[in-house]
Amino acid sequence: MEPNAWECVSNGGETGNPQPTCADSSQIPGSLAGFHSLHQLLAAHLPPPVFQEVSRLLLGLNGGKLVRTIPLPTHLLSVAKSSGFDLQGYFFTASDEQLRPPRKVRVALIQNKIVLPTTDPFQDQKRAIMARIQSMIDVAGAAGVNVLCLQEAWTMPFAFCTREKSWCEFSESVEEGESTKFIQALAKKYNMVIVSSILERDSVHGDTLWNTAVVVGNNGNVIGKHRKNHIPRVGDFNESTYYMEGNTGHPVFETAYGKIAVNICYGRHHPLNWHVFGMNGAEIVLNPSATVGDLSEPLWPIEARNAAIANSYFVGAINRVGTETFPRPFTSGDGKGEHTDFGHFYGSSYFAAPDGSCTPSLSRCQDGMLIADMDLNLCRQVKDKWGFQMTARYEMYADYLSKYIKSGFKPHVVKDPFLIKN
Repeated sequence: MEPNAWECVSNGGETGNPQPTCADSSQIPGSLAGFHSLHQLLAAHLPPPVFQEVSRLLLGLNGGKLVRTIPLPTHLLSVAKSSGFDLQGYFFTASDEQLRPPRKVRVALIQNKIVLPTTDPFQDQKRAIMARIQSMIDVAGAAGVNVLCLQEAWTMPFAFCTREKSWCEFSESVEEGESTKFIQALAKKYNMVIVSSILERDSVHGDTLWNTAVVVGNNGNVIGKHRKNHIPRVGDFNESTYYMEGNTGHPVFETAYGKIAVNICYGRHHPLNWHVFGMNGAEIVLNPSATVGDLSEPLWPIEARNAAIANSYFVGAINRVGTETFPRPFTSGDGKGEHTDFGHFYGSSYFAAPDGSCTPSLSRCQDGMLIADMDLNLCRQVKDKWGFQMTARYEMYADYLSKYIKSGFKPHVVKDPFLIKN
């Protein structure tokens, strides 16, 4: 029997990637009953036959099998362990075709905590994060990663809960910023496409701020950028104090490794946002995020996977990890009393495929890198099988939406005549 991802997590078999154990995480805030993830918890408590069936339902099947692990080099696993980050790898297969060769791409997601306290000088905080990220990208480069995505606003604490404007100092130019130059050098060194999500300072338009993903090509060039389409106004997410909805539409970036799009954080709650990236031909959509457990964790394992299924592309969902405490207390839009932290960013980054399968997630409480090999031919194969695009009724939707956005719109409701009072 071929080992599968869940078996490798549970038994630490030779073909699996070593996972942090219960003992490693029992004292770490953010662990799940002493485990790094739901997958680990279930693996430790369910009998193997039951676990096999549960894993089939939770993770789906790719090519009739659970998503299997990549046997990553032992020295890279050792580097990850000594550096304190979780390193996992899996692969998605597609059927062999007679007229098209496989289009295999290796993609990686990085989730990380901030490194220094938020009270330290801003430049020190930023440089410490950059050093941490470089050590992880070095591992990705050694592992042969083609495309890599960092979490939302990776260069800074997620300070938008505070409403304090001093955090605007972390903003920078897309083209000339310190982090862009840093990422360009690494992208060129490792022949890698890197998606870098930053707080953008737009000096051309009055120093306006944007939440922006910079797409750097494998030659070290800036291919383009995408600004966050949807800005949350819920709980501690006071982001509109700093920036508003983006104006770049739904660009898809054609790279050396496929057509890539970026759906930043809150955009994952909007099905049409996902859909338009698919309409523009995306094969991989990356979702750099920063979200906390009390608010969104029940939604997290569902939304990116649903998007992959509905739009016949691969999705990489990335969430930062850890609890960030700020110097001064702030309040919430939901009436919560004064507090100094956003809550726990629960990590749990994962990949989902167009056939409905997905990988186990990274840790809820530890830095991590998730690597996935994927054959992009699977996108068209799923389209041919399910016909979602062919059977869509775009003309009907377009007609209805054109009416909906007008002030005189009236909902189409057919009322039971027995409800009408005489």
